[in-house]
Amino acid sequence: MNIRIANEFDFESVKRITQTTIKTVYPKYYPSGAVQFFCDHHSDEKILEDIKANRVYLIENEENEVGTVTICGNEINRLFVLTKYQHMGYGRALMDFAEKMISKETDTVVLDASLPAKKIYLLRGYKETAYNIIKTDNGDYLCFDVMERHIGGKE
Repeated sequence: MNIRIANEFDFESVKRITQTTIKTVYPKYYPSGAVQFFCDHHSDEKILEDIKANRVYLIENEENEVGTVTICGNEINRLFVLTKYQHMGYGRALMDFAEKMISKETDTVVLDASLPAKKIYLLRGYKETAYNIIKTDNGDYLCFDVMERHIGGKE
């Protein structure tokens, strides 16, 4: 298991991990309009912008890239692990890595919690700070929490 910063050559891997995970996992929790909203929100342009800004990381096993996380200031964004590799420690490793990186600059981590991930964040000590509802283009609703966790002082 190795975590490394993504570069522009990794764009397709980051996109594949992100879009595949959304399309596989999110339909179990959200209506189709919300799933499409997530796919659109994690657009090619946003992924590439984050890669160019050195905010995107990939986690790899011996064979290929299996997950990704984006760190922007004190926020954890776009944390996805391909379903085939979920429940194997990759998501936990990405969270540990992101929290450690953020702890170098601040003592509070913020993230938007989708329904599939909320329980994981609660178990890690995150607390809800806001609840959001977005009406999608087709009239469906997307609900998610903003959560944060105090992780101690700077290193």
